[in-house]
Amino acid sequence: MTHALYYDLPPRLDFTATVTEVQGQSVQLDATAFYPEGGGQPGDVGRVSWAGGTAAVTATRKEKATGAIWHELNGPVPPVGTPVTGAVDAGTRWRHTQRHSGEHLLAQAFHRVNPVFAVEAVSMTSPECTIDLRGDPGEVHVLAAETLLCEVLGRVDLTLDTPVVPEVDLGQYPLRRPTKVQGDVRLVIFRDGDSVPFDVSACGGTHVPRAAMAAPVVILRTERIKGGLTRVVFMAGEEASAYLGGVYRDGRALAQTFSVPVERLTERVDGLRAEQRATADALTGTRQALARTLLEAAPRMEIGGRSLQRHTVDDPAVLTELLMLVETPVIVAAVSPSGRCGIATAYPDMDAGVLLRTVLAQTGGKGGGKPMLAQGQTAQPEAFLDVVASALSGQ
Repeated sequence: MTHALYYDLPPRLDFTATVTEVQGQSVQLDATAFYPEGGGQPGDVGRVSWAGGTAAVTATRKEKATGAIWHELNGPVPPVGTPVTGAVDAGTRWRHTQRHSGEHLLAQAFHRVNPVFAVEAVSMTSPECTIDLRGDPGEVHVLAAETLLCEVLGRVDLTLDTPVVPEVDLGQYPLRRPTKVQGDVRLVIFRDGDSVPFDVSACGGTHVPRAAMAAPVVILRTERIKGGLTRVVFMAGEEASAYLGGVYRDGRALAQTFSVPVERLTERVDGLRAEQRATADALTGTRQALARTLLEAAPRMEIGGRSLQRHTVDDPAVLTELLMLVETPVIVAAVSPSGRCGIATAYPDMDAGVLLRTVLAQTGGKGGGKPMLAQGQTAQPEAFLDVVASALSGQ
């Protein structure tokens, strides 16, 4: 086994070790401060150096069966027996640590809102982290969990404790969820000044020494995923602060274009939406009036004992309104220069969908609909109306 130095306190980011095994671009050391990927937390990155060489550590992984930790290198590979100096990238480690602590704290907040919200899986491989919850939490629960955690992190000094306890003693600790680990178990506990735990979890990851260092923890969105789970997407720590700062800058810039303060941006947007709805309603009324005028003014031709009215309409929306107005015994065929087309009929023995498909078989395109009204898209709009007349003549 590789001797793990990443649990040492205070945290160690620099260390010395010896190469014990090499496999391609990966090396195993007799000791390491590089945390290996596991428990949803990504592995550390950084550099290893030795006399005459240096290489970037791009990933760190652990073999479950042997406990060996492998460091994937980009660059030259030192041979077995080489003394090396390792340097963990501090910024990456810190971000991973904030994400993992944020995950524990947020999961506990959901648990306190309702214990049925149990964590099924987690991922912290990117700034947008996720926890998958059972119990189908709704928006009210999401808001409650986020509010609870914000209050706790802002008002209570929760400090980290990581005892390693025998499996038989786990019953003495209020674990948020059962653990499958056997033998000695490493616990991650965030407790207040009176030693009352806020969260207790069996965990092998790295964490901030104080919970407030993972703040803010911000929920970005939720989504339903397979298995009846709800995925909660969140950010924590410096990454969350950067995200919120970007949102505020964008909001401020947008507010300035509307000449309102940021706090009135929602009000201004709501006003614009109301104006948009009113404009859309007015436009719909105008289209309906235009469609009725076209229907009443256009001439009709008699084919096979039926009346046919043909229209070329620039606006596809007016075309649809026109077809929906057909009531008297008439067949109305309409097409736009863009190829939008449709047929409506008030004859009970005439199927508009069948007629449209017959015409589109000759002019190219796709479409369909109900017996009274069918629409589609033709590849030959200039020929569409004539083919409708020809199809009726052949019936």
